[in-house]
Amino acid sequence: MPAFDQLTSRRLSRFRSFELLARSVVEGFVTGLHRSPFKGFAVEFAEHRPYTPGDDVKHLDWKVFGKNEKFFIRQYEEDTSLRAFLMLDTSGSMGYQTGAFSKLDFGRFICGVFAYVLFQQSDSVGAVTFDSNIRQLLSPGGSRRHLKRVLDTFGAAKPGKDTDLGMVMHRLANRLRRRALIVIVSDFFDNSREIIKALTHFSHRHHEIIVFQVLDREEVTFPFSGQTRFEGMEGEPGVLVDPVRVKTEYQRQFTLHQTDIRKACHRLHIDFRQMVTDEPFEKAMGKFFADRMG
Repeated sequence: MPAFDQLTSRRLSRFRSFELLARSVVEGFVTGLHRSPFKGFAVEFAEHRPYTPGDDVKHLDWKVFGKNEKFFIRQYEEDTSLRAFLMLDTSGSMGYQTGAFSKLDFGRFICGVFAYVLFQQSDSVGAVTFDSNIRQLLSPGGSRRHLKRVLDTFGAAKPGKDTDLGMVMHRLANRLRRRALIVIVSDFFDNSREIIKALTHFSHRHHEIIVFQVLDREEVTFPFSGQTRFEGMEGEPGVLVDPVRVKTEYQRQFTLHQTDIRKACHRLHIDFRQMVTDEPFEKAMGKFFADRMG
């Protein structure tokens, strides 16, 4: 797809220049990824050893003590390689487009930049595309050939069927045995309760989660007037309505949906970002990196 070709060549080249020009932001993000933006990835539990006087009691494993009434210390080992899964929603609604780029195109840009930046710092990147099911799943890897596979996976993705974001996230959460960075890129036009349950599932497994909600400007402002036929993009039948009469209720429901997801992300300490496809992409991503390193 031409828009993604721009990402892998001209757009990524511009982003690399932005890295050099904004060294204190982007280069700081790259070199400090394990230290400050994604806390908790520096160590992994390795094994137990008997407690000896002088050990820090905060590492005592009280569950083990409760079973055999003996003190054991939890030992950890360094884990300097971040594992990341980039999840791109390819459901029908992501094909909506009123400007230069569809929501799916914008999602490609986000995932492509993450893949590129993580590859630059020798981390492992995996790719997931999904609609009502997981369509493509690449396990994390760190080679240049693997990076190309990740970018090609996102480049080949096309709008598919309806969405079942909650179920897909539950399935992936059940498959991941080790902690990972999970980047979810979607319009999140699905049942908010199921989405929140799945985000909670990820959170309880101690993954670092970043949510990018990608929207078209018309979905935010609902600027329609006069008799308009709205066609479903995920198999729903079309409906002819007067937009002026339904605008207030649409905006109420839209705001309620947004508020529910934002509040849940805040409660679960999930980084929630909203991006609209008519906004400058590089500026939005630059702000994201700056905020993460702030």
